[in-house]
Amino acid sequence: MKPRLNVITLAVSDLEKALAFYRDGLGLPSKGLVGTEFKGSDTEPAGAVAFFELKGGLLFALYPRKDLAKDSRVPNGPSSSVEFSIGYAVESREEVDKLLHQAQRAGAQITDQPHDRAWGIYSGYFADLDGHLWEVLWSPGMPLSD
Repeated sequence: MKPRLNVITLAVSDLEKALAFYRDGLGLPSKGLVGTEFKGSDTEPAGAVAFFELKGGLLFALYPRKDLAKDSRVPNGPSSSVEFSIGYAVESREEVDKLLHQAQRAGAQITDQPHDRAWGIYSGYFADLDGHLWEVLWSPGMPLSD
């Protein structure tokens, strides 16, 4: 395996609401839903998905939880917010505060208010509409590439 990631897919309960949260609420660019012509069945997944092109060529995708379960042949079970978190680094403490406030206005739940961590970063967490955890962080000296 080469040291890279190409696509991160989040399972969501309502694809259109999740698309609106990330596109309209957080401002991530997206062309909207694609693959809607593939309807699926009781055993085969539908094809509707939302993509966001991120810096560095990474694709961020939203896919209905029931269809991801069918596609991966894994039973659809309850989701858990503590399975993983997605980190988003910014250039200042003020940007941490601003982005957490923006996420909250878009419908996210702030799970941990921003504060200084013992290991030298300033961060806070929000959970998106499906409970996926995002850590918004500022770390002195962390290189950011736009």
